[in-house]
Amino acid sequence: MTPPDIVLAHCHDLGDWLSCYRMPSVPSPSLERFAAESVVFDNAFATAPLCSPARASLFTGTSPHVNGIQGLAHAGWRYRPGVRTLPELMSGAGYRSVLVGLQHEHTDPTVLGYDEVIGAGFLPRALPMAAMAEEYLRDRTTSPGARQPMLMVTGTWEVHRPWPPEDYRPADPDRVDVPEFLPDNAHTRADIAAFHGSIRQLDTAFGRLLHAIDRYTDPQNTLVIFTADHGAPFPRAKGTLYDPGVRVALLVRPPRRWQVPAGRRSMLVSHLDVIPTLLDAAHVTPPPWLEGTPLPLDADAPLDADAPHADDRALFLEKTYHDGYDPIRAIRTRRHKLIRNFLPATPPPISKDLANSPTRKGMRDADFPPRPAIELYDLDTDPAERVNLADDPTHTAIRDTLNDQLSEHMRITADPLLDGPVPPPAPPSRSTA
Repeated sequence: MTPPDIVLAHCHDLGDWLSCYRMPSVPSPSLERFAAESVVFDNAFATAPLCSPARASLFTGTSPHVNGIQGLAHAGWRYRPGVRTLPELMSGAGYRSVLVGLQHEHTDPTVLGYDEVIGAGFLPRALPMAAMAEEYLRDRTTSPGARQPMLMVTGTWEVHRPWPPEDYRPADPDRVDVPEFLPDNAHTRADIAAFHGSIRQLDTAFGRLLHAIDRYTDPQNTLVIFTADHGAPFPRAKGTLYDPGVRVALLVRPPRRWQVPAGRRSMLVSHLDVIPTLLDAAHVTPPPWLEGTPLPLDADAPLDADAPHADDRALFLEKTYHDGYDPIRAIRTRRHKLIRNFLPATPPPISKDLANSPTRKGMRDADFPPRPAIELYDLDTDPAERVNLADDPTHTAIRDTLNDQLSEHMRITADPLLDGPVPPPAPPSRSTA
């Protein structure tokens, strides 16, 4: 069977803030239409709540402390020697790869294994990215490389802060959805309204990208994925291991010849599952170091949003560095989340873009109390993760079980945090950039 063309579109800081994910006021009609013909994963997660580590997992199939990118690439974090990226893995199956727009794994995108890099700026906007991708796809139809299967990865600056009104037309603050984890006040509503303006532009660009994909490739044999790097840029989301910091949109439109009906999947899935899925589509045996498994895209997989979750799956989440050192690890199952804070008794740090946000200005310092060493949440009864059950005697057994599982995962993956504080990388220089 001919391997499919593959397009993987990713963006900054969106989380799952789309109209197809419990956010009806979000202006995302293009992605709404795409979701209607795709498999939508309702419980998809990044491995980390910040840009470079999350993307490093998406593009290597390994946890940040395994692949080496435990903080931001522009702060000097790099892949460990021997780590292989998605384009490098796909090249073994005869794929020709192209990066269009943003990446955040290295200061030099040409070292990541792509055959071509287009628009190699650090801050490529969504609409120019869509135009560059359309031009590439159009020209590819008459190029000798058209005979090779294609891996196209597209990345955009949106929807990262800031959202100035001269660039992004804000929504009506009175008509936005305010999630439970944020205070519902004028500050938050104005901030979310600006966020919606950026999402609208991202959605328009994705619609243009999808039109070009359908015009210049064969939808019968093209797999298209849309996702975000991590959660949304608000307090108690981005930079934290609470669900709003690591939950992401994940929409997959399989090749039409696969005859996979559109619908929703409710089981836990991870960005770690994307590379195994693409290798499986390309008929490539996955290397043993991959931490994920192929996404359930077969035609007989359960589609009902209320289908039972896989009770035995646990996802491991982590953060080590962002603006500063903040070592935390977590395990998430269908029902429970356990977070281990390695600097307890400190308030959660807030990244600079969030610290200056209107939402933060509408919150009190008391909204950011010092963190305990262990946090435990029952996500069925407390989806906002507000009631810490770690010291509740009725939850001792599940706390100890999850804590042991987390410790074992850290041990078998050689998490450097087990040996003490993780030092920062050397500052970038001309020779190491």
